[in-house]
Amino acid sequence: MREHLLAEGTVAELSRETLRRILHTGGVSWQTTTTWKASTDPDFIPKMRRVLDLYDHPPDDGRVVCVVCVDEFGPLNLQPRKGKAWRPQRRPSRQRATYTRTSGVMHMLAALDLTTGKLFYRIKDRKRWIEFLDLLKALRARWPGEKLYLVCDNFSPHRLARVREWCAANQVELVFLPTYGSWLNWIESEFAALRYFALNSTDHRSHTTSRTPPSPPTSAGATPAPNPRPTSRSTHRSEPGPVTRSKLRDKPLGRRTGSWPWPPYVGRP
Repeated sequence: MREHLLAEGTVAELSRETLRRILHTGGVSWQTTTTWKASTDPDFIPKMRRVLDLYDHPPDDGRVVCVVCVDEFGPLNLQPRKGKAWRPQRRPSRQRATYTRTSGVMHMLAALDLTTGKLFYRIKDRKRWIEFLDLLKALRARWPGEKLYLVCDNFSPHRLARVREWCAANQVELVFLPTYGSWLNWIESEFAALRYFALNSTDHRSHTTSRTPPSPPTSAGATPAPNPRPTSRSTHRSEPGPVTRSKLRDKPLGRRTGSWPWPPYVGRP
């Protein structure tokens, strides 16, 4: 920036330290540019408030209710994934390069239980309405006597008539997000953590191994044992508990209290 200002004649002389102080005083920093799609849904505000109200205040109509966020994660293909890891200085880890991938892709159909914070999932090679309905039936079997509120996006298999008819007949209410409002789905934050902690820096050679959470390194001859990845004392949640939201109801969804347990997909419906 200093060179640009001098070349354009904006200033006669400017040191790097002076420029740094000016930017710091003005609250200007170098930031990443990303994309953002604003919702075009005319009912965005009512739908958003409906979803956030379910998060904060599950319905209390005399019946036991369960609020579950549902979505698809993927596609999961077999390729080396970049990431970060502790390494000796000037000795970064390197992944192989792949140009031909013949093993196909898989998809995760997942459901986040906001009461316990647990993420249930299924791995399928397709994500049609058939697979989605199978997931809903499994969730119905897991909570047989409860009214289910399923928060989901507007993916066409979610809105199919057969799916909605089955939901109406089995005490399952689909709560659709506003158009281009998938960020309101709480499960998206879990997917981000899943990608960062479980997928990055991996190079799985088969879909079978890609479903197995990594074990910590052990000494020669030792038997690997399941062990959660370390988390800071301020974010670790020792006991499963309800997911809570502390932001104002009309503000964008914030991060939930506590960290997701490792592995997050501890059960399958």
